[in-house]
Amino acid sequence: MHQGYQRKRRRPVAEINVVPYIDVMLVLLIIFMVTAPIVTQGVKVDLPEASAESLPADGKPPVVASIDATGDYFLNVGEGANNEALDLEAISVRVGAIIELEPERPVVVKADRAIPYERVIQLMVSLQAAGVPSVGLMTDSPEE
Repeated sequence: MHQGYQRKRRRPVAEINVVPYIDVMLVLLIIFMVTAPIVTQGVKVDLPEASAESLPADGKPPVVASIDATGDYFLNVGEGANNEALDLEAISVRVGAIIELEPERPVVVKADRAIPYERVIQLMVSLQAAGVPSVGLMTDSPEE
């Protein structure tokens, strides 16, 4: 019945085909490259112009407390943007938590030029109450 016929067994292949993974990574890279500029958005503020020294580029991104033309307060931490209007108490609590974790993190105020000076001072007092040691003011460089 069995006449010298031996069946060859297939050996399992121990290779991983990485081509599909490379394709997926390239697609993800393209998606992130397209969406990154869209994600970095902020509050539109018409800054006053002044010649001033800019923040060092090698440091941590600053915490930016903004006041737009309508007088609403916003808080942008690092690269992310938050388009939700906050009151002074919420800004004080959030900035206080950030400064407690990272005391060397710079904090700057970005206010529209049409805003009364009183609103800027109220924001700066709120930031000082949160434990911020010094607050910078953001400006646009003058056009020459």
